[in-house]
Amino acid sequence: MTSIPTNTAGKKGEYWETYSHQPHWRNSEDEFEAAKFGMWLFLATELLLFSGFFCAYFVLRHFYPDSFRGASGHYLDWKIGAINTAVLLISSWNVAVAVRAAQLGQKMILAFNVFFASLCGIVFLVLKLALEYYPKYMKGEVPGGLFSYAGGHGYDPSAHDPVFLSVYWVSTATHGFHVLIGVLLLWWIGWRALKGHFGPKHYTAVENVGLYWHVVDLIWIFLFPLLYLVP
Repeated sequence: MTSIPTNTAGKKGEYWETYSHQPHWRNSEDEFEAAKFGMWLFLATELLLFSGFFCAYFVLRHFYPDSFRGASGHYLDWKIGAINTAVLLISSWNVAVAVRAAQLGQKMILAFNVFFASLCGIVFLVLKLALEYYPKYMKGEVPGGLFSYAGGHGYDPSAHDPVFLSVYWVSTATHGFHVLIGVLLLWWIGWRALKGHFGPKHYTAVENVGLYWHVVDLIWIFLFPLLYLVP
């Protein structure tokens, strides 16, 4: 991403109004496109990371279809997953509005939307920790050899339940870590927005952080049905 612009002594206005592209670029357009292309390359590596989780899911589900179906229905509550999905979809809309606000020079609309999107990310993480991770940890519904759940409510654990829970914990925890990074990035964008760093002439960081957030949300849209709605 391009560096934070600084005001020149004696000039008035927002930072973005005095922004000039770095000297190793021919113009601001080339600088913006290169930064955006670099972000897409980074996001491609993120997709490769989660592709490994998806491949593991499909292979293991092929071997243990009944265990995956039963474990999904017993250990996971689709309503919690659906709420989290709605929260992230709302946040993606806010991020899209924030990018448009930066293009139009609407500083306060930009700041409000990125801070609201970060709040949605926090809600997502709190629901995950409070309603899923902590209760599962206390009941022994943890992955691999750490599994100690003895059953209950008419459900007898399968020998392969720890396999499903391993896929669940690794994939959702990795995704949650990406959400946390996204929240921190959105705070950073919001703080800079309030200082007038972004506007029609310079909004590279807003665009790139927005792309990151959309991809993180998209990954969850795939994780939700695969884990919570196993047919």
